[in-house]
Amino acid sequence: MRNPFGGFAILVIVILAIVVASYTFFTVDPTEQALVLRFGQPVRDLIGAPGLYARVPFIDAVVYIDKRILALDNERQEVLVAENQRLEVDAFVRYRIADPLRFYQSVFNVKGADAQLGGMLNSALRRTLSEASIVDIVRDKRDALMADIRDQVKAGAERFGVEVVDVRIKRADLPAENSEAVFRRMQAERQRLAASFRAQGSQQSQQIKADADAKVTVTIAQAQQQSDQIRGEGDGERNRIFAEAYGKDPEFFAFYRSMLAYDAGFKGETRAILSPRSDFFRYFSTPNPAPAPEAGEAPANAPATK
Repeated sequence: MRNPFGGFAILVIVILAIVVASYTFFTVDPTEQALVLRFGQPVRDLIGAPGLYARVPFIDAVVYIDKRILALDNERQEVLVAENQRLEVDAFVRYRIADPLRFYQSVFNVKGADAQLGGMLNSALRRTLSEASIVDIVRDKRDALMADIRDQVKAGAERFGVEVVDVRIKRADLPAENSEAVFRRMQAERQRLAASFRAQGSQQSQQIKADADAKVTVTIAQAQQQSDQIRGEGDGERNRIFAEAYGKDPEFFAFYRSMLAYDAGFKGETRAILSPRSDFFRYFSTPNPAPAPEAGEAPANAPATK
């Protein structure tokens, strides 16, 4: 007959062996590093390679330390910058655990590290941004200011076994109660500049128009002067030609002048009452009349006076 207590004892031994094995062996993930401590003091070198390891059960403790880059997103805080202006700043820190033993002994875990780094970040933000203007923070010197803040936090984090990788300002905004006033001031400034530009443009437009009008007046006057001069020269040349033509054949010239007079006088509906014996119609009565006498001359057939 089998002893029932023997089977129970075997079961107890198996359970104890499993418990002892669970407290003896431990694993390290690729994203972690482990410290084996005995009564709070390290008993072996830092374990950084992933795998299965052993320890003294119930005596040694294993502390896992993350070896990835960790993130701390700081809460938005109000900072007093240059010219006593208030600014709400959001910033974050990226860090890694460089000395796991010092990290464990100083801050114990990631939560403690975040608390220490958060305080240092707030102090560095206030210290650096207090001497900078809003334009420097937002645009002109943003990179230099972030580098200065990073160096301050980095120097303070070394005593906790933490290496600060980067510090960045995510946003820098005016408080809500100041944003509307700043917007109105900026709008008024832009309107003032726009009015100034419009006034300058109107002045330049009037100046350009006045210069153009003066040039037009001068150009027209010069053109009119040249036109009158050319017309006068043409009239003189025409009179000279007429005079030469009259001197060569006075009878033909008189005939030509009479034809022009007929053409001009008989156009349209113009009416004139003249005697048929008028000198104007002399070419209607004879084909070769004597030319009309000049002023002060007697007719050819008039009797001579003594």
